[in-house]
Amino acid sequence: MISSEWGLRSCRRLGAAVLLAASWALAPHVAGAQSIVMAGSYQNFDVLNNTGGTVYGFEMEVYGVSKSQLTRIFPSNFPNLNVIRYGVGTATDFPGGVRVRWAANYDPATGQYSTQTGVPATLTSVPGDSCWTIGMPGTYATAGCEHFGISTAYVNPTQINYYWLVDDPNNHGTLIPNSKYVNLPAPVWTAIPPANPGLAPVVVAEVQAPPAPPARFGDAQWVKVYKVEQQGKVDLNELVGDNHAVVPENAAQVETSWSLLQADPADGGAQRRRGKLANQGGVGNGNHAVVRRYEYYQYAGVYDAITHEALCADLTCTAPSPGELGDAIGAQNAAANLDVNALTVSVTGGGSVSSADKVFSCGNKCYGVYAQGATVTLTAKANSGSAFTSWGGACAGNLTTCTVSMGAEKTVTALFTTVAAGGGGGGGGGGSQFKVSVGRSNAGTVLSNLPGINCGSNCSANFAANSLITLTATPPAGLAFLGWSGACTGTSPVCNITLTKDSSVVASFSK
Repeated sequence: MISSEWGLRSCRRLGAAVLLAASWALAPHVAGAQSIVMAGSYQNFDVLNNTGGTVYGFEMEVYGVSKSQLTRIFPSNFPNLNVIRYGVGTATDFPGGVRVRWAANYDPATGQYSTQTGVPATLTSVPGDSCWTIGMPGTYATAGCEHFGISTAYVNPTQINYYWLVDDPNNHGTLIPNSKYVNLPAPVWTAIPPANPGLAPVVVAEVQAPPAPPARFGDAQWVKVYKVEQQGKVDLNELVGDNHAVVPENAAQVETSWSLLQADPADGGAQRRRGKLANQGGVGNGNHAVVRRYEYYQYAGVYDAITHEALCADLTCTAPSPGELGDAIGAQNAAANLDVNALTVSVTGGGSVSSADKVFSCGNKCYGVYAQGATVTLTAKANSGSAFTSWGGACAGNLTTCTVSMGAEKTVTALFTTVAAGGGGGGGGGGSQFKVSVGRSNAGTVLSNLPGINCGSNCSANFAANSLITLTATPPAGLAFLGWSGACTGTSPVCNITLTKDSSVVASFSK
């Protein structure tokens, strides 16, 4: 839905009722081997009309960004620009930033604006879908909310203020920003590399209250956080709407039941340190996305008359007491996609895989995160009654050891097969094992898929009856494989034998 662009990292004052933030910017925050696609709030969001009256547009006052650095103004990325009533916004530079405005047209002849956003039916709940014609096709016209957003190229806004546009009572037909707005903090995401390869990266999401005026606390609000991890990466379309398969919203997914968010006075004040909330945790094995839903509510309890500090009835402000939970401010659905330089090992059959650095002991510990360029040496060990057959994925062949270079996320599979019990060797077809013998003309190597034959050094071995033995001939550099004779024929370097008797082959190589 949006091209890959840089995300918001440090916006600390977000003056908007952002109800359903689902915004993406490709912002590689490289922390060791991790990079993260961060979610912010300024690229795609819903805004609830909280002015108490009719409004005729919306404005974003964006600092640290110029018009030339905007790559998208919603809904310019849609063929139908009428997915919202105001169409595509317009951008105008000012010293230090850019104003992006979505506005109705004014007709002097009739004295009327072309469209408007009315007052919502309630301020106690938020829409379940994105507030536009696609997200709320049946209720958008009267919902009292809108959907907006911008994208920027390789630059981070330092501050964003949001305003509804109202008619100027002193100059009818001119739109001016309304002074009333609601602050809804946006999460800022970071990824912390693991302390050692056996640990997963830690993903931190932090929300910070808007600054307080000097000598007074800021307005307080309650926040509840839900969290879920997803194995696959999450895109924008999965966050927009009431997508319960991706967005956490039930009681079992609550990460923070309640927390009061209130900025300390700008001059230091009492330093109660309620000004920010940080949620963090290691990502589970194989998961690539952390999704959080933030729900914000007004604090409706008692404030100190002088300092404006919230005086919660429970004295701790760890949960709203009766009468302290006010109207809903909004909700943000946000996610962080991780590119993790991880190795995943899977085992099929009776055996295990360990690593020289002791991170892997698979079947138990089958996942590790590594620094860019690290190497991992894996060793396959068969259980009693089994034999190691072959590697797959980032490893290949049938040698029991394999070294993987970690320049990207990789997977390795190890296959083990059952070996029939008993039998000495080569019993003329009467025993449970048969012998395979390999001869060579001139220099070259022949390897078997099951452990046993590595010819030149070991050119015969016993295998279980009815086993499928694959022999692979490899000539020295600059020479050629000429063909097989005996139990195999032809010039393909691969020879397959199903053992029903003792078998012998000769691999011919050029001089």
